[in-house]
Amino acid sequence: MSIEAVTDITTETLFVIIKTAAPLLLISLCVGLVVSIFQTVTSIQEQTLTFVPKVLAIFVGIMILGHWMLNNMITFMTNLWADFTLYIR
Repeated sequence: MSIEAVTDITTETLFVIIKTAAPLLLISLCVGLVVSIFQTVTSIQEQTLTFVPKVLAIFVGIMILGHWMLNNMITFMTNLWADFTLYIR
């Protein structure tokens, strides 16, 4: 296995990780920002207030995007295992 092949696999792996995780991270970021603005406007300084809305938003995001995320990971792993004979040389 050459260095180029390892670099290609690593690059593709990182791209799949970023592409799969980005929607849930953006959902968490937006919910946290909205809750922070709400806390600032109402002068509520409770640290645990952001936890429940973020958990609910991530849960809904997984329900909506879970199929797409799983398909990304399955496609990547299928392609990786399909080329397995090239890696052991």
